[in-house]
Amino acid sequence: MDAVEVQETVKMQSEDNSSGLKDSENKGRDVEVTVEIRKAKKEDHLLKRPNCVVDDDTGSPLQEQECMAADIMAIEDIVKGINGGDEKEEILATSAIRKTLSRGTNPPIEPFINANVVTKLVEFLSRVSNPDLQFESAWALTNIASGTSDQTYAVVSAGAVAGLISLLGSPHPFVAEQAVWALGNIAGDGAKLRDFVIEQGVLEPLLPLIKPDASVLFLRYAAWTLSNMCRHKNPFPSVSAVRQLLPALAQLIHNDDKDILADACFAVSYLTDGPNERIQEVVDAGVVPRLVALLDHTEVSVITPSLRTIGNIVTGSEVQTDSVLAAGACPLLAKLLEHYKMNIIKEAAWAISNIAAGNSVQIEALFSNNVIRPLVEVLANGDFKSQKEAAWAITNITLGGNDEQIALLCQFGAIAPLCNLLEAKETKIISVVLDGLENILVAAEKMGELKNISLLLEECGGLDRIEVLQSHDNYDIYHTSYTILEQFFSAEEVKEGDEDSELVPSTSQSGNYVFNDEPAAQAPEGGFSF
Repeated sequence: MDAVEVQETVKMQSEDNSSGLKDSENKGRDVEVTVEIRKAKKEDHLLKRPNCVVDDDTGSPLQEQECMAADIMAIEDIVKGINGGDEKEEILATSAIRKTLSRGTNPPIEPFINANVVTKLVEFLSRVSNPDLQFESAWALTNIASGTSDQTYAVVSAGAVAGLISLLGSPHPFVAEQAVWALGNIAGDGAKLRDFVIEQGVLEPLLPLIKPDASVLFLRYAAWTLSNMCRHKNPFPSVSAVRQLLPALAQLIHNDDKDILADACFAVSYLTDGPNERIQEVVDAGVVPRLVALLDHTEVSVITPSLRTIGNIVTGSEVQTDSVLAAGACPLLAKLLEHYKMNIIKEAAWAISNIAAGNSVQIEALFSNNVIRPLVEVLANGDFKSQKEAAWAITNITLGGNDEQIALLCQFGAIAPLCNLLEAKETKIISVVLDGLENILVAAEKMGELKNISLLLEECGGLDRIEVLQSHDNYDIYHTSYTILEQFFSAEEVKEGDEDSELVPSTSQSGNYVFNDEPAAQAPEGGFSF
């Protein structure tokens, strides 16, 4: 094999087959500002999966007692035992390797690699007559492959992948489970090893094992390993591999175990983090309704990847976004805007911002499903990251929505919190807010409501902030601020607005603004509504 490019790794050191899998972690996305709308893309921040330290570490299920002496062996004795040719000593030494590598935060992987034990461990994988030795060897290789990319490469270059794949057909479930775990660590190293594992034929024996009557433990390992086979974008996994993986993932996301659900949903989220053609493969697999339903799950570890996947899908085409809306996502997204976890709120607002970047019918779904009120609440009172996503959503509505929808934004009180964000330190978000305010003013002028909206901007301090931004260092901010003031706030118009008390909007019983200085045809009685 060619030298492996070092990439971010997603590995898990194997310590005890009964131990739970680590909750996957997600970081937020950096967003890219486009000309008018944003289809946000995320940057994965991937983790290795270290083990906890265990004190009472069980050996292989079939021969635990013979491994008890392994705890006290020195590395020199381990190397001697593994090369001695006596099968009993080989299994004691192999068990000692995996026990040594299962403890501590910096296990001595390198000394074992330098002692050339990896080749012997790979050789032991073929000992069909001794499943204990196969198990201990697979476990030791799992822990070596949980190290650096070079250490993983040492396992691969010794021929471990083929040996581990052969163990998937073992009649002993504990052996097959450990082989799946080891293969997951190797595939998690990066795109090159991921593709190498797939090219070696792992999917053919693995996927048939993923069935409803399989043990929960095996399905946990399998879901995590499949998630590593879906990771990495440079390059993406092949389309043929994705099509092989999706039926298994579609089955796993219907499981009730939260660990299986979490890793299976993360796998699908990686598959949707790409161009529309990739997203369509997932949509065609029929998993969107289930993913939407999982937005209402009780576990954050399940909601997070489900929400990420839905957010990725709505970055796609209008048809792909429609598949999410048809599955009933809007009420659940509205609910998530009030979640106790700030990151969930931010991701929900991000997904909504991409729905808002669609057509007026899709935007209307946000209004008719009561998404706007909690969205404006996030804009006003959320943490800054969530406020930014909410601002994107509001601005996208002002761009793609019709005049009535833009008027409804004003009635829901979006103007004041938008104006508050004009004092943000990030130039991107200031530009987004200015674009949104400019779009609102344009719509207000068309509807004959410019004086009322202008007065609202003045009362909440927005006009003062826009005036200050005329001296901003960023040209786009300066230019947009200047344009807004020139076009909508000439000295004459501002003075007129101050003198005309009839321009103050009245308030309906529901608390909505009612624009009332123009004929009812332009401002319906009771305010704008669908």
